[in-house]
Amino acid sequence: MPKNLRLKFKLRSTKTDWYLITTVISLVLFGVLMVFNASSISALTDFGNKFYYLREQSKWVIIGVLGLLYASFFDYKKYFYLALPLLLVCLLLLILVFVPGLGVNALGAHRWINFHLFILQPSEFTKLSLIIYLSAWFSQKEKKRFFAFLLLLAMIVGLIILQPDMGTGVVLVSISLILYFVSGAPLMHFGVFLPLGFMAGVFLAITSPYRLNRVLTFFNSSRDPLGASYHVRQILIALGSGGLLGLGFGKSRQKFAYLPEATTDSIFAIIAEELGFIGSTILILVFLFLIYRIFSIAKRAPDNFGRLLAVGIGSWFAMQIIINLGAMVALIPLTGIPLPFISYGGSSLVVALFAVGILINIKRQGKT
Repeated sequence: MPKNLRLKFKLRSTKTDWYLITTVISLVLFGVLMVFNASSISALTDFGNKFYYLREQSKWVIIGVLGLLYASFFDYKKYFYLALPLLLVCLLLLILVFVPGLGVNALGAHRWINFHLFILQPSEFTKLSLIIYLSAWFSQKEKKRFFAFLLLLAMIVGLIILQPDMGTGVVLVSISLILYFVSGAPLMHFGVFLPLGFMAGVFLAITSPYRLNRVLTFFNSSRDPLGASYHVRQILIALGSGGLLGLGFGKSRQKFAYLPEATTDSIFAIIAEELGFIGSTILILVFLFLIYRIFSIAKRAPDNFGRLLAVGIGSWFAMQIIINLGAMVALIPLTGIPLPFISYGGSSLVVALFAVGILINIKRQGKT
């Protein structure tokens, strides 16, 4: 290998955040293992193949890792010029979920598009696209953009709520407000937005029967034990059964069709049941380390766009982790938010890994 190429490769290697990469890959592999563990019974019952979910999740892992590698070598500064087209594409996809024959209606929700070769969940792509767009927009100083920001947010979150998917809506609002704050927005704007946002959340909760049931269940978990509160009660049973050290890997009882969404939103309950308080704590510490590495990249980003982009991605992961785990321990009402890198789901995993690739590229161009 020529000397200049060796130097270039060495420089790129030293500026790559191997701690971040190792942490993410470890979480993904652990997630694949837990998806198989939690799904083997239901996969055998529903598809006659206990490896069904393992095979599907492994396929998405491969696609996601390829996306990570591509994004890690793609200059993140080019996303500045792609921000608007990406957002427009996501808006179109969010509308297409309601088109008969194209959108998939499952359990009363319109959250997916069937392209026949694969099924896409546009809300997952919207998270990253909105982060890119707001990072590009807020990286430039501009006065009097508060109402334009509110209008954009209302349009996107409104389409998400119509699906309905209030959990993702909360994540998008949280990410957007964090980016708006980090960009140097006046605190007075938050004094206006936060009360309005709270009233809108209360209105959405009380006007939707299923949301209202979740809120009432949150305040009284003994209410309707075989109906509205069944899910949260099974989660708490799983957590309690795990104790300090857990029942042991593969020995969960809740995965035997007792716990709903055991491979997706509620997979942490299976982890806690089998690995106990100690295993759950280790997983949470790994997540904390991941967020720390991401914000370290943001701190050393070479420009304002890169800084906001890294902060947005870090906020996205942090909010999903907080909301998912908060719901699992009954600190907040249940939501349909997956646990990043762990829960079963193609769109969520692929987009999250692609976002990690963006972070790697920012790190390579950042300050040492």
